Amino acid sequence: MPRKPADATLDPGRRARIGLDEAIFCAGKSPQQIAAIVATLTGTKKAALLTRLDPARFADLPAGTQRLLSYDPLSATAVCGRAARASKARPAVAVVTAGTSDLPVAREAAATLRYYGVGVSEIADVGVAGLWRLTVRLDEIRRHKVVIAAAGMDAALPSVLGGLVAAPVIAVPTSVGYGVAAGGHTALNAALASCAPGVVVVNIDNGYGAACAALRILNRTKRGARWRGV
Repeated sequence: MPRKPADATLDPGRRARIGLDEAIFCAGKSPQQIAAIVATLTGTKKAALLTRLDPARFADLPAGTQRLLSYDPLSATAVCGRAARASKARPAVAVVTAGTSDLPVAREAAATLRYYGVGVSEIADVGVAGLWRLTVRLDEIRRHKVVIAAAGMDAALPSVLGGLVAAPVIAVPTSVGYGVAAGGHTALNAALASCAPGVVVVNIDNGYGAACAALRILNRTKRGARWRGV
């Protein structure tokens, strides 16, 4: 039986309870703690998603641990073990960004969805400052079951999408912006105050949380139940 990592108690039964695996949040963990957790996960022969594993922290991991991970520096995520097979069906979720500066947060959402085998369309740099960039891709966005919109500054994009598409829209305010953008707090308040009915909002820079919200929505559909695997 794999040894329990020091300072951590893993939750292997989470998927059976809620349909989602435990993700390993790496911010604040030492390289030694992360390595111990990865060693335990490897011993269970189950896949796991690691989030907020920034490049500097990944570089500090032992070489043996690094080899056990499939790492993406842009999203700061890694997969330990083999994740779900990618869906061959039409992508279920559109992950949309207002600007390219929002890509790290959006990619975290996309990486989380792909970990579960959910097809994703990444649609970047369609913010309202150049509204035509969004309108020319609206038909593409409308083909998805769920839309995740990552935007900083005034976070107008989720509200605009909320008034134009029928699918659930999950807003991810990002910490992108100058001065009174206040590290994403203005974007958060703008998204919460949206006049588009039914827009769902997660915390600042929380691409992982947005993906989990999308997964919960998909898990309640007949098609989603096929890939949930519980």
